[in-house]
Amino acid sequence: MRSFDVRTHCVVRVLRICAAVLTGVTLLVPVTAAAQDLGVIGPVYPIAEPNLLEAILARLREAEASGALSKLQREARSNAKREIEHPAAVATLTKTTRPRSFHYDPTIVVPYPITDAEGRVIVSPGTQVNPLDTVSLSKHLLFFDARDAAQIERARQLLDRHHGKVKLILTGGSYLDLARKWKLPVYYDQQGALTGKLRIRQVPALVSQEGRRLRIDEIL
Repeated sequence: MRSFDVRTHCVVRVLRICAAVLTGVTLLVPVTAAAQDLGVIGPVYPIAEPNLLEAILARLREAEASGALSKLQREARSNAKREIEHPAAVATLTKTTRPRSFHYDPTIVVPYPITDAEGRVIVSPGTQVNPLDTVSLSKHLLFFDARDAAQIERARQLLDRHHGKVKLILTGGSYLDLARKWKLPVYYDQQGALTGKLRIRQVPALVSQEGRRLRIDEIL
């Protein structure tokens, strides 16, 4: 009896759905049949869209003819040159007022297996790796701000003390000007990537290797 009731219920639902669909179709027919041409009211204009590429080219031709395009090109070259020769200073650093010394351990824990070309695991996950075990720091790293004459003089002294075995890394000022003046390679700590990693807060700061760690001295 229960099975009969279920089948009956399903049949009734299907009939209701069919009835609803037929009713909807019936309601649509008169609307479609009633459609007719009511004529034209008012003037008719063709739909026209401007060609975007042609509009851009026209503006460029106007800018070239007026000299505005050449001006923009000169300004772009000047800005690019200025940014290259005078990168933004590392804003998080200050001049050393209270010297301090600390160590930095570059050891990392390998998060995933490192394999060779044949897929064999050469370093397992969880392995501790210290790059100083493989590559030694051949030169001291000196971070300083070349906008400060006192720091430039301090850098000169440290170069002499360590017989030139110092890698110069600016945190402010023009590295190109200093490189031309001293005839030495000068680098720049872009966006404070290195000083941030080494947790340096004051400059000048001298980085040296002590065993498997780096010693950092923020000096006057």
